[in-house]
Amino acid sequence: MSGQYEFLAQDRVVFGVPAARAVLEQAEHMGARRVFLVSSQTLSRKTDEIDRIRQALGDRFVGLFDECVAHVPRDSVLKAADAVRAAEPDLIVTVGGGTPMDTVKVLLICLAHDLNSPDQLDDYRVRVNEDGSKVVPEVASPPLRQIIVPTTLSGAEFSKIGGASDPLRQVKDLYMGREIGGQAVILDPSLSVHTPDWLWLSTGLRAMDHAVETVCSRVPQPFTDATCLHGLRMLNESLRINREHPVDLNARLNSQLGVWLASTGLGRVDWGASHGIGHQLGAVADVPHGYCSCVMLPNVLRYNHEVNADRQQLISEALGQPEVPAADLIAALIKDLGLPATLQDVGVKREHFEAIARGGMQNMMVRSNPRPVNRPEDILDILELAW
Repeated sequence: MSGQYEFLAQDRVVFGVPAARAVLEQAEHMGARRVFLVSSQTLSRKTDEIDRIRQALGDRFVGLFDECVAHVPRDSVLKAADAVRAAEPDLIVTVGGGTPMDTVKVLLICLAHDLNSPDQLDDYRVRVNEDGSKVVPEVASPPLRQIIVPTTLSGAEFSKIGGASDPLRQVKDLYMGREIGGQAVILDPSLSVHTPDWLWLSTGLRAMDHAVETVCSRVPQPFTDATCLHGLRMLNESLRINREHPVDLNARLNSQLGVWLASTGLGRVDWGASHGIGHQLGAVADVPHGYCSCVMLPNVLRYNHEVNADRQQLISEALGQPEVPAADLIAALIKDLGLPATLQDVGVKREHFEAIARGGMQNMMVRSNPRPVNRPEDILDILELAW
């Protein structure tokens, strides 16, 4: 065995501390004097959570952007970048789910390279060659960093990958940069009670997807095996409690901690078609990220079983039923959580298939699937399983 594992450019994870206090403490620790907030509209306009952070920051607060758009179209990133440029902050605090996090990750690339138009992002998106190899453009260090307060279980806070959609090509592109992710992460379960149950639980399934595709990677790592298998155990237990007792903050924190453990492969281990096709479901059919994992993960496991049954056995053992196929255990959890299980359940139509398959062939995760995906027809086979 040989390999290499890259740790994130992430200094610390703070958990169980009220977000407003933790944000101020981290800003002070980092010497930030001008702090800009990016959040979801719901948190900003329908709760007092962002106001609490603003008040805690006092004179350090210099602006707020709360107009992030789902699936992160390029224009929305540039709009956020313009707002940041105007405020001249030295730190961004991102509060919310994957949409604001990805918005900030990609806008940091815009700031690092002075990008001002959607087409300029083409030079920095991850591209896939005909043979399936990937081209990752070099990204300069951005002029400032972000700290992240997540309110879903998407795990984007533990990643150096950002996603942004190109509506013209109907493709969600990936962007990678060592310093575009969170320099610090603050896990406060009390903020997450504002998250709709469907979103919390479905992004929990996405976190399990992170863990499963890491363990089942064509190039697994011993470090990620250890963290992801324990993360699966934690999520398998805590998500069920989250559904039955949604205000149990200890269970919600356990889900957040499970995400931390489940996300150690994000951007550092080759993933597969569940994530890769899921990106296209969002770009083509506007399917939320969590729902993408619900409908794709069990079926990608079934598609891949012939080449990685031994790795899938580790998943079954972690979920407490080694005699049951991993795909069936994941499908049973999805049912127990009341989440959608088929493409039809999430509004995907057969007329979407061609665009999903065409875009999927440009996705680095589809092309690194354990069972090779070499043709659009292979993606169509997986979509049929999920139909």
